[in-house]
Amino acid sequence: MGVNDSLSELRGAIDELDSQLLTLFNQRADLAKAVAAVKLREGETVDFYRPDREASVLRRVKEQNPGPLKDEHVARIYRELMSSCLALEKPLTVAYLGPSGTFTQEAALKHFGHAVRTVETATIADIFHEVENGEAHYGVVPVENSTEGVISHTLDIFMNSALQICGEVALRIHHHLLTNVEALDQVKVVYSHQQSLAQCRQWLMSHLPGVETIAVSSNAEAARLASEEGAAAIAGEIASDLYQLNMLASNIEDEPNNTTRFLVIGQQEVPPSGDDKTSMMISTKNIAGALQSVLAPFAYAGISLNKIESRPSRQAAWDYVFFVDIDGHQDDEKVSTVLQELLPNVNLLKVLGSYPKAVI
Repeated sequence: MGVNDSLSELRGAIDELDSQLLTLFNQRADLAKAVAAVKLREGETVDFYRPDREASVLRRVKEQNPGPLKDEHVARIYRELMSSCLALEKPLTVAYLGPSGTFTQEAALKHFGHAVRTVETATIADIFHEVENGEAHYGVVPVENSTEGVISHTLDIFMNSALQICGEVALRIHHHLLTNVEALDQVKVVYSHQQSLAQCRQWLMSHLPGVETIAVSSNAEAARLASEEGAAAIAGEIASDLYQLNMLASNIEDEPNNTTRFLVIGQQEVPPSGDDKTSMMISTKNIAGALQSVLAPFAYAGISLNKIESRPSRQAAWDYVFFVDIDGHQDDEKVSTVLQELLPNVNLLKVLGSYPKAVI
């Protein structure tokens, strides 16, 4: 069928395809339930969610997509389909930094889909506690922003946590001016988290000069306060929906490529997916050239280092630990070999987790 057919014929064909898709979706759901039954029969009672498997599926559908739908859009459709199927096997609970409407919640839903149950916490430390205590299966924590840098508090908690990194989420941060007023000249005060205010500083100076800005604990809290007369909030689209606010201006961030990276934390170790990262914490000996001796083996093995950050160890003055991200999985032969080589030359080597690179 095509442009030469009538509108009613085209709509009829779409309805027929929708019926076929609905049948196929539910057939997939039945297979997911069968997978759950097999796992239970074989004694797999914990890891219904397999980050490596889901990453492989999403990569495959992007590679096989013939168009005209964009690869990213197809992957998001499958993300939600897999989320719904997983909910039939075992509904997941995911902890995030609240209140409702934060970018951390948005990252959780992007990674797990909307069929999961999200639970808000007051602090990043509380996210770790929820997962450690079994109140949540997974948690999503911010770790770095492309304009503001690393979230040091998250790294500090990893020093004493036994949790594993199971995945990562890259979320483009789009800030919007949310309010109930109808024009910019009616805005008398703007609420937002201090980081969001900093990321929109130039826009605020240009479009709302002289208007008072007030930093609050989160963008979601700012959205709640924006219901006041003459008030506005800088927050994300999810907050606009939750708090029923109008989007008076969109994408007001000063840097268009503003992105925050989040980590997914859980109890499980993730098998290789074929395109992975490994994060680790390293404490070097206090001798000349110690850091070079740690980094050199990765270069010799052809392993790419994606990031290195230092944090005070809190064991002694001017003593540091290094957080390192590399390409590859800890079970890969060359990665495993390098890690074994490092052990005699460091005071501490703690692998925080190997996990699939973000797919969507």
